[in-house]
Parts: sequence; C-alpha cells; structure tokens
Amino acid sequence: MDFSAALPIFAITLREGVEAALVVGIVMAYLKKVDRSSLNPWVFGGIGTGILASFIVGLLLNWFVKQVENTEPMQAALYGQLWQGVLGITAIAMLSWMLVWMTENAKALKGEIEGQIGKAIANEKSAGWAVFMLILIAVLREGFEVVIFISAKLQGGIVPVIGAIAGLVGAVAIGIALFQFGIRINLRVFFQAMGIFLLLIVAGLVVSAIGHLDKAVAAYGELTQTAICLPAASATEMSSCLLGGLVWDVHDIFPDTKFPAILLKAMFGFRDRLFLGQAIGYFTFLISAGVLYFHSLTGKSIIKQQG
Repeated sequence: MDFSAALPIFAITLREGVEAALVVGIVMAYLKKVDRSSLNPWVFGGIGTGILASFIVGLLLNWFVKQVENTEPMQAALYGQLWQGVLGITAIAMLSWMLVWMTENAKALKGEIEGQIGKAIANEKSAGWAVFMLILIAVLREGFEVVIFISAKLQGGIVPVIGAIAGLVGAVAIGIALFQFGIRINLRVFFQAMGIFLLLIVAGLVVSAIGHLDKAVAAYGELTQTAICLPAASATEMSSCLLGGLVWDVHDIFPDTKFPAILLKAMFGFRDRLFLGQAIGYFTFLISAGVLYFHSLTGKSIIKQQG
C-alpha cells in the first residue's frame, strides 16, 4: 500500500485540526474559569456534529464524482476534469486565505473567542446552543477545508482516510497537551513551519488544478468539435491544449509514478513533465502567496498559550 498520498492530507488535517483544537481549548478553559463547565457537553456535541457533517460532505462529493464517471465517456472526461479543476481552485483559495488570516489574527483570537463565549452564555436559556454553534462553526470551517483538499486531489480509498485520522489524532493530542496538562508548545514556531509547508503543498495543487482545467478545455473541444487548443510544436513532442510546451521533462530518469518522485508528487505536486503554463502558475502563486504570508508574520505573534 502506497502511503505517500496520506502525507499531505496528514499535514493539512494536523494544521487545521490544531486551529480547531485551539478554539475548543480556549472555550473550555473559559467555561472552567467562569464556573460553567456544565456546558462542556455542548462543546463535545459541536465537535462531533462538525466532524460528522464534514464526513457527510466528503461522501456526497465522492458520490458526485462517481456519478460523473458513469456518464458518457466524452462528457465524463469534460465534467470530471472541470470538476477537479474547480475543486482545486476552491481548495487553493480556502487554504491560502485561512493561512494568512490565521497568522494575522492569531494574537487577538483568544480575546475574541472569550468575548463571544462570554456574550453567548450570558443568556441562560440559549447558552448551550450558543456554545454548540460556536464550536460547530469552528470545526466545520477546518473540516470543509480538509474535505475539499482531499476531493481536489482525487484521492479515494483508505489511504487518505488514514492520513486524515492520523492528523486528527495529532491535533487532539496537541490540544490535550496544551489545555489539559499545561505542556508548553511553541505554537508560533509550529504554525510558521506548518505555514511554509502548507504553501508548498498548495503550490503543488496549483499545478494539478491548472492541468485539470487544461484537459477540460481539450475535452470540450473534442466534444463540440471546436478547434480550441493551440497547435502542437511537433508530432512527437507531448503537448497540452493551452499551456504551451514542456519546460521540464525528466520522465525517463525520475518518473513521478515511482519512489521517491511519487512522494514529491503527493506532497508538493511534483511532475516529471511540466508545461509552461503550469510553471508560470506555480511560481506566480508561490511568490504572491509567500509575500502575503511572510508579510503577515511581521509584527504578529501566534496565540498566547492558555493565557
């Protein structure tokens, strides 16, 4: 069994899970401080419901892909590639936005959450549901990002599930270590390291999404008998529809279907054959998102632990 596909999912789930665990930990610590620990069952209910809802969304996305695959071959080629391209763009946007947002707002997050939960529990009758919804939204936000990422990489079967479970267990362990046992973990270093790692993973997803959209355009041209694609440079050279010629071809010496290249492909979107449009997209995203991310780091500090 090839576990390389589980690694990026583990990394994404771990980071997103830690963010959710911090929210949960801050809420539970605040409830304990104000002697409202009786509301903890609502916290656990929000966690369970959020995880279940994310799982259901994953099943629905998988079902939709199966329905597309069962259509007429030419339509399946078009809609399948288009769907994967759109999912890829969605995952890129969500993960990039959350990466920058979390870095910029982490310092004030604890105070904001405590302010929200303080207002929520002021009303005795609706306190439980208010806590439930706050936790549910936090878990759903991170859960949807993981589900969209998995779907965008077209990863079915048990391997991505293993990666997601391992990341979730790691996030829970970090949350317990922080808030239950008072273990000091340098969250600033953790999020900075994971942020750089996430940037590279998402940049690889850019390469994949561009490739899917290019194939979707080619499939549309074939389906409608429309001359959309650019003419190939030569009859022997591998060509794309709109991405230009190859700028990278190491298929014969470093194929991305074998170790260790398959590991780089799973983690960072490595391709043994890379077209010009994909290379431009990769470096454009990496530079622009990297500038935004590192700018958000300056003068900002990650959440104060346990405050």
